[in-house]
Amino acid sequence: MSADLTELYQQVILDHNRRPRNRGKLPTANRVAHGNNPSCGDECSVYLQLDGDRITNLSFDGSGCAISQASASLMTTQVKGKTAAEVQKLYDEFHHIVTTGETPEEISDLAAFAGVHTFPARIKCATLGWHATLNALKGDPITATTETHKD
Repeated sequence: MSADLTELYQQVILDHNRRPRNRGKLPTANRVAHGNNPSCGDECSVYLQLDGDRITNLSFDGSGCAISQASASLMTTQVKGKTAAEVQKLYDEFHHIVTTGETPEEISDLAAFAGVHTFPARIKCATLGWHATLNALKGDPITATTETHKD
């Protein structure tokens, strides 16, 4: 990866950490899930509004390191309007990026997290919000699930 692309990706992470998108509790949520990373204390709650199988709106809230918060913010921008199957596919792509460092051919904001693979303990930080979202999609309406994040 070129130095310019690395710098661009670092800026994406910093921007999402400093100005998180879709942060806060979503009052119209009909699915909620909570995730935590006991190894570092990161926490993330995800609030989804589903219409059938499609996410029509979502938000997150929580605390933690820049990687976990930026990843949750970016995740919300990527999954809005997607079905559960589409979210799973995006997560699979994201997980591949953060565990291998391999980036897709096209420039993607998700690739900003490729450098995480060199710090295995940080993979849990990067995937925390994603796991909470997947759990919310699988959960019962309005039932908050507490999941210990394992990656």
